[in-house]
Amino acid sequence: MNVKVFLNLLLMVCLASVQGKAQPGFNRSAFYSVLATGTASDIETQLNVVNGSAITEKEAYTGTLLMKKAELVAKAKDKLKFFKSGRSKLEASILKDIENTEYRFLRLIIQEHAPKVVKYRGEVAEDSQLIRSNFKSLSPSLQEVIIDYSKKSKVLKNL
Repeated sequence: MNVKVFLNLLLMVCLASVQGKAQPGFNRSAFYSVLATGTASDIETQLNVVNGSAITEKEAYTGTLLMKKAELVAKAKDKLKFFKSGRSKLEASILKDIENTEYRFLRLIIQEHAPKVVKYRGEVAEDSQLIRSNFKSLSPSLQEVIIDYSKKSKVLKNL
């Protein structure tokens, strides 16, 4: 084996090992915190955490983060690219599990803040109703996230 090839392989293995240690496991609380107040850099870090995890909600979380990232980038072309990519991922997740209340909550968060030009506001009432009707059956941690969000939401007031 060529020494140059060997050194490149060794470098890649070392980098992969370091990257694996640098990324903590997925944490739902951290995800929602970044979604609420994160910078573009925070969102990128959270995308790496989500994509490096084995969670079943990976596609929905990735889609939501990409749409949030669209809000924070400067170029209109990038905004549209991230939003469309994220929207297709979140909507695909919802289609696979239409009754998943958390996915519908994620969509509601994005729809409430999406600019009118992207025409992504059609399911606000439906998602709000599903969240309200299923609220008591959700995990306490997700209930807490929804209660916190409802304080700022126009459609989830008085939850």
